[in-house]
Amino acid sequence: MSPRLVGVAAVARNGVIGADGDIPWRIPADWRRFKALTTGHTLVMGRKTFDSIGRPLPGRTTVVVTRDRRWRGDGVLVAPTIDEALDLARQREPEVVWVAGGGEVYAATWDRLDGLELTEVELEPEGAVRLPAVDPQVWRESARESVGATGDVPAYAFVSYVRRA
Repeated sequence: MSPRLVGVAAVARNGVIGADGDIPWRIPADWRRFKALTTGHTLVMGRKTFDSIGRPLPGRTTVVVTRDRRWRGDGVLVAPTIDEALDLARQREPEVVWVAGGGEVYAATWDRLDGLELTEVELEPEGAVRLPAVDPQVWRESARESVGATGDVPAYAFVSYVRRA
């Protein structure tokens, strides 16, 4: 059986996930959750997302999608297309392949995802990189844990979605 394909992202109310090569908020609990979900599994991400992180993440196999056939990254697998990236990931991952961005990668895989693990952030920042809309006709919310704002950290919720049959 094929591994599940699950998107993981932090997204603002207005759909923004990135601005100027960065995430427009800092939520330490989101990074801890990302680590807990993805450690021991395979990540698929675009080159810009990989560049923003700056290194392979420990304890995970990372497949980077890039149209630049000359690009190489230390400690990662490289694929020129989404299909090839997913094939590489599935060859190495028996359980869950995590789609970790950015915007182009989410858009290209959205109709193939089995689930979503989102951090829904109660902000509306400026930003050009967006997550596709979570259509309630397609996605069913299966879990939600809301957290209020504290200090510089905005209110947010950890939300799990499954694709409707």
